[in-house]
Formats: sequence, structure tokens, C-alpha cells
Amino acid sequence: MCVAVRVIPCLDVKDGRVVKGVNFQGLRDAGDPVELASRYDLQGADEITFLDVSASAEGRATMVEVVSRTAEQVFVPLTVGGGVRSVEDVDRLLRAGADKISVSTAAVARSELLAEVAQRFGSQVLVLSLDARRCPQGASTDSGYEVTTHGGTRSTGIDAVAWAVRAVGLGVGEVLLNSMDADGVADGFDTEMIDAVRREITVPLIASGGAGKPEDFAEAADHGADAVLAASVFHYGAMTVAQAKEALREAGHPVR
Repeated sequence: MCVAVRVIPCLDVKDGRVVKGVNFQGLRDAGDPVELASRYDLQGADEITFLDVSASAEGRATMVEVVSRTAEQVFVPLTVGGGVRSVEDVDRLLRAGADKISVSTAAVARSELLAEVAQRFGSQVLVLSLDARRCPQGASTDSGYEVTTHGGTRSTGIDAVAWAVRAVGLGVGEVLLNSMDADGVADGFDTEMIDAVRREITVPLIASGGAGKPEDFAEAADHGADAVLAASVFHYGAMTVAQAKEALREAGHPVR
């Protein structure tokens, strides 16, 4: 039995507004998060992801309010991340209406957080948000990819594939693999990176970073992505969720 490939719009939220840039730089306003989430729900999105890109104390408070308002109007699963540093943060967002929580920088700093969240709430709510890039000149890892933190601004030297494997062992239920090199460039997903991670993990893999046309979604699924996530192409009208799903369907991938 084939599992449907999910199409997931991603809303990067800063100070209560959706923003988007290229490689996480040059952020510009893209609209109200609740309005956009409602639009994507109507378009047939399978899930919606919110990422708090400011991740300040005020940002997290704003995010709880955004999640609560969205959960009242949208009936697809909500994943929320950004600035999640503790089990208490996870509990607060789940109570606000989130279905899943993604963790990134805090897990790199203290990997035990992943096990703590999985043990208390279950692996089904825990997503590893893995911001990875090809190793810069003069640096190397076994896979050729490294983990970055703080929205892709800080290099860690940690092998991205090895980190994904370790996180799954700690209880992560899904891996959101975001190519920092491709983010916002709209030139296609990094399929080599998808291949490298897909070979080593068995949990669902969400491909992120680089969507520019409907066919890009099908290509990511061809390389083993269980879900495909995008932001700019949906926010600024380059395509709809339905067009992305049609491309997947035409390529032989089941969709909802």
C-alpha cells in the first residue's frame, strides 16, 4: 500500500507576520499567517508548518497566539517550530493547538531534549528540523553535508546525515530536511542531499528548500521524500497546492 505524498506550505513567522527571503536573508512581508493558512487549507494542503524565525521570548508568545487562532479555523495538522528549547515549550504549543513540534538549534545544543520530548509526548509529535548545507570550502564531513543552526547562520561542522540518524534513534518521528543552499532560490530541491539522508533513515522525510515549479515536487518524491514543503512559490502565487499535487499525480505518486 502506497502512502500519499504530502504537500506542506511553510509559513515563516516574524512578529506575527509571514515573511520570506532567499537563504533566510532579505526577508519581506508575505501576509497574515492565519489568512494564509486558511487559504492553503482550502487549496487542499495536507499539513501546514509554522516556523518562528525571530524566536525571541516575544516571538514565542506571538507564535502561541498565532497557533491558537489558526487551530480555530484550519482543520489540517499544524507543525510549529522555532525557539523551542524545552519540554515546557512543546507542551505550551500543543495546548495552543499544534499537532507536531519541530526542534532544530536547541536539539543540536542538547540532544537529550529530543528523547525528553519523545518520551513525554510520543515520537508522532516530534519533528527534527535539519537545516543542512554542502560543506564550505576547507571543511568536510563524511557525507559532505553539515548541520547549521540559528536559521542557517551558524556552522557546526556536524555531519548532517549522521545527525539525522542519531536524532531518529533518540525518538524523532519525522525529519524536515531543509537545504540552506537551495532555500528560496526556486531552482529545485537538493536531490543529492535527499538521497543521502533517505538511505540512512526509515522515518518519514520532508524535503524543503528550492521549489520553483510543480515538477520539482515530483522530483523530490522520486528521490524518496514522503512530503514536500515550500513557501515562496505558494505565498507569491507562482503555483497553488493543487498544481503541486497534480504534478505529483502525473508522475505516479499518490496524493490525497
